[in-house]
Amino acid sequence: MDSDEIRALREAVRTLLAKRSGSAAVRAAVDTPLGYDDKLWSVLCEQIGVAALAIPEEYGGVGATLAEVHAVCEELGRTLTPSPLLGSTVLCAQAILAAGDPETCARLLPGIADGGTIAALAWAGEAGAWAPDSPALVATESTVDGCAHYVLDGDVADVLLVAARTPDGVGLFEVDTAHPGVRRWHTPTMDQTRRLAAVELTGVPGRRLDRGDYAAALRRVRDLALVALSAEQVGAAARALELTVEYTKQRRQFGRAIGSFQALKHRMADAYVLVEAARSASWAALESALADEAGLAADAATAKVVCSEALEQVAAEMIQLHGGIAITWEHDAHLYFKRAHSSAQIFGETSKYLAELA
Repeated sequence: MDSDEIRALREAVRTLLAKRSGSAAVRAAVDTPLGYDDKLWSVLCEQIGVAALAIPEEYGGVGATLAEVHAVCEELGRTLTPSPLLGSTVLCAQAILAAGDPETCARLLPGIADGGTIAALAWAGEAGAWAPDSPALVATESTVDGCAHYVLDGDVADVLLVAARTPDGVGLFEVDTAHPGVRRWHTPTMDQTRRLAAVELTGVPGRRLDRGDYAAALRRVRDLALVALSAEQVGAAARALELTVEYTKQRRQFGRAIGSFQALKHRMADAYVLVEAARSASWAALESALADEAGLAADAATAKVVCSEALEQVAAEMIQLHGGIAITWEHDAHLYFKRAHSSAQIFGETSKYLAELA
């Protein structure tokens, strides 16, 4: 599926991340007030243009497609690099575009495209259901109220969008982050590489951005986010397997590399099959998104299930095959294991997607 341009983009991102987002850099980034390395983010945006890829040229973007974003997400997933890409430049940019208001696009998208503005979308409730027809917040004619959880970069975002229930369906609203009725706080999670927050609104004026019932558009926004997430999961699973294979070639027991034992070869071969199956599912969802097919919802849900299970199993094998060193804080195996389980939950549990497919 990769064109020459996408391969060049992938290589540029991988080269930069190899220099600037190694294990020590990732661990340092998650401890910053933003939860990511803002200098690295600036370089990614200014030199490579990752935040502008899927934003139309008339709104300050590159005018590329989700295929380019998919490639970048896979590379970020390989290194577990914390960044606002998924929450701000995928979820929020697509939500704004789906609202269909040119004035809003012209006002908000240029800042997101250059990486200088970070946007967040408040949507899910405490139970973690990212249901397009029943967001956690409620809007009246003048205000938005309620509490949303699992908001990507929600406590540090410059622009706060809200999906809310209204008397005439679901709407997309923009609220002022400086309003006294807005409370935002970071919610530490098992996966330190994915920054989440809770957002509580009490009598906050909201500016409606959509032109009518937004539930169908919100469902597509979620599907596109799932496609991007699946690319992250594929990248993380592939890298976890690579690190495991490298280790089994170096670790010696009974006078030989442990990777030469047949039982371990079988386990790594099974992990490879999982990675390639996940890659196929992710690409199938990407193809549906690019073709704007009616089957996108099913393909995105399939990618969510297949890629989540693949990353969870490969990360578990990474810990098993590394042995005792894998359960130490200093080794990266626990970072991949935690990312695997957090990715399986974001945008809804895999069991809920299986139910949707039934």
